[in-house]
Amino acid sequence: MKKLLLVAFSLLILTNAKAQDAQNTIKINPLSALIRVGSVFYERKLDDNSSLQLGVAYTGLKLDDVKFTGIAITPEYRFYFKQKAISGVYAAPYLRYQNYNVKSGDDEGSYSSVGGGALIGRQWVYGSGFTLDLFFGPSYNSGNYKVKSGTEPEFKAGIDGMGIRTGIALGFGF
Repeated sequence: MKKLLLVAFSLLILTNAKAQDAQNTIKINPLSALIRVGSVFYERKLDDNSSLQLGVAYTGLKLDDVKFTGIAITPEYRFYFKQKAISGVYAAPYLRYQNYNVKSGDDEGSYSSVGGGALIGRQWVYGSGFTLDLFFGPSYNSGNYKVKSGTEPEFKAGIDGMGIRTGIALGFGF
């Protein structure tokens, strides 16, 4: 994660993109590192009102004696109000696919889910290229747990259903 931050901030310093000229952004969510998740987002401007973003996350999260390792992929369509893509207020429907190996003591399995939701957010792409993205919205997840060894853990019920997706992403526009 430290190397990813170093590369992102090195590129931030080297870029001299203007906010109005930026067609792309690359961002990371620094807060996700607090729960052992590394996430990277790439956004591409489609026109004055819209963009597509793809997020990829990897986790090695451990809750008590349960360890999750795996990936999540989140494609997102962003509609920017006032024709200011990729710097402005936006609404964004998104989908999410997650696939994790789950281990608890001698019990082991895999969890995969499909979900989605909607966000409202605000992204700033400054003249230096520095990008700040704040977002918030409801989400829904529905998944399937498959036992590899042991028995089905009781934590499964806490993963599916409604939730909140929120975050802060930092990066650069070019």
